[in-house]
Amino acid sequence: MQTDKITPFQFLVLVIFFTIGSSILYIPSTLTTAVKQDAWIAAIIGNLLGLLVVWFFTTISLWFPKLTYTEVNEKIFGKLIGKLISILFVLMAFLYASALIAQSSIFLITQMYPKTPITFINLLMVLIVILAVRLGIQTIARSAEIFLFFFFLLFMILVVSISPQIQFANLEPFFQAHITSILNSSFKVTAVSSINAIVLFMIFPSFVSDIKKCRKNFYIGTLIGGAVIFTITMLCIFVLGSNTTAHQVYPSYTLAKVINVGDFITRIEGLMALLWTLALFFKVTLYFYTGVLALSKLLNIKEYRVLTFPAGAIILVFSIIIFPNILYQYKFDEEIAIAITFVIGLIFPLLATIVFQLRKKKLKKDPDYAKSN
Repeated sequence: MQTDKITPFQFLVLVIFFTIGSSILYIPSTLTTAVKQDAWIAAIIGNLLGLLVVWFFTTISLWFPKLTYTEVNEKIFGKLIGKLISILFVLMAFLYASALIAQSSIFLITQMYPKTPITFINLLMVLIVILAVRLGIQTIARSAEIFLFFFFLLFMILVVSISPQIQFANLEPFFQAHITSILNSSFKVTAVSSINAIVLFMIFPSFVSDIKKCRKNFYIGTLIGGAVIFTITMLCIFVLGSNTTAHQVYPSYTLAKVINVGDFITRIEGLMALLWTLALFFKVTLYFYTGVLALSKLLNIKEYRVLTFPAGAIILVFSIIIFPNILYQYKFDEEIAIAITFVIGLIFPLLATIVFQLRKKKLKKDPDYAKSN
C-alpha cells in the first residue's frame, strides 16, 4: 500500500491549489448573482467558515492518525455501514473529478478551441491525471511546489496589470444584500473550497511527515486560497461592476480581457486561463488520487495503481455525459453538487462524531486510537 510521506510545505501547497480549484473562474459570478456588490463580504465569511470546517475535519482525523478516512469510517461505524459510507465517498470523488474535467473542456471549447472535439480534450486531461496519480502523491506534491511559484507570479502580474482600471465606486453601496442571501452565498464558497476538502483526509494525517505542522498548514493553505478567491472577486467588482460580473459565465476570464497597459500590454486572458488550469489540474488529480486510493482500501487491493486505468475510463465517460450543455453545468453546481457536498462532507462527519462519543469507551481501547486525544 501507499507509503509515501509528504512534507508540511508540500501539504500546504496541495491545500492552496485545492481551495482555489475552479473557484477562481466561477465564484465571482456565483456570488455577485446572489448578493451583487456585497460579494466580497460573502467571500470573507465563506473563508472563515472554511477554517471552522477544517478544524472539525482535523479533529476527527486525529482520533486515528495512522488510518485513512475510509478506515476511520469502519472503525467508528463498523465494517458494513463504514464501507457503505466510504463507497459514497469514492463516488463523490470520481463524480467531482469528472465534473471538473467537463467544466474545463466546456471552457476551452467555448473560449479558445471551438473546433476541437470535446471527447479529445477530456481524454487528454484524463490521461495526464492518470499519469500523475500513477507516479504517486510525492510526485504530485513536488510538482505542485514548482508550479506554485509560477501560479503566484502570474497572479501578481494579473493584479498589477488590472489595477489602473479599478473603480472603487463599483463597491458602493455597502451592505445592501439581505443577511440570509449573504450567508447562503458564503456557504457555497465554503462548500466548494473547504467542505469538499474532506477528500484530503485520505492523505492527512496518515501520509504526512509532521502531523502537527501539517494541521497548521491546513489552516494557512485555506486562508491563502481564500485570499486568492477574495482578491479575484474584488477585482471583478471593481473593474467590471457587480451587474456585468453576475452576467458573465467566466467573469475572471473577461477581467483579463480588459487589461490595457499603455496600449501595449493587452488581451492577456491566457494568463487567467493558465492560472485556472494549474489550480484545476491539481484539484482533479487530488480527487482522482483519493478516490482510487479509497477504492483500493475498500477492495483490499495493496497496489492502488492497478485501478487507475479502469477508474480513469469511468471518469472519462462521466465527463462526456455529465453536462450536455452549460445550463446543466449551472444546475449541477447550484443544486446537485451542493446537496452531495452537504451530505457526504457534513452530515456523515457529524454522525461519525455522535457515534464516536457514544462508543468512546470501546474505541479508546483500539490500538489505532491516538492516546494523546
